Amino acid sequence: MLTKLEKAEKRWGGSHNLIDQWVNHRRKLLIQYFIVAGLAPYSRGEKSLPSMAQVKQFCAQLVDYVSEGHFEVYNSVVKACEKFGEASIETANALLPMISESTDTALDFNDKYTDAVDEQVLYQLDNDLSHLVQAMESRFELEDELLELLYQRLP
Repeated sequence: MLTKLEKAEKRWGGSHNLIDQWVNHRRKLLIQYFIVAGLAPYSRGEKSLPSMAQVKQFCAQLVDYVSEGHFEVYNSVVKACEKFGEASIETANALLPMISESTDTALDFNDKYTDAVDEQVLYQLDNDLSHLVQAMESRFELEDELLELLYQRLP
């Protein structure tokens, strides 16, 4: 995921403030994911779990990222596409429902871990993270199509 992000930054970085903001927020989300998942360079001791505070921080970053997409970024991309013609609008509008599918997965994950009163829920974290990361990888690919659509039409 980080490799794809680095490619996105190289391809689109500096071309548009919206793109830079979006890619930066994705980076922050991925860093929080690596911390919670205990992946390098944020590895934890063998068989140790993240703290609830780390999981809740990840949840907050996840909800911020998903919300920003739906309430800020996607609308801006669709508005920009209106300037580029009907084909661009149709492409953007076709991608948005597919992206939305991962929103439910992200919000379910958030609800489960943010509302948790017992740390026993952390024993389910690896499985839940695996399911979430699959949904988010699909989301990132679709979002990248939106970014490419915008990038191709920049002056």
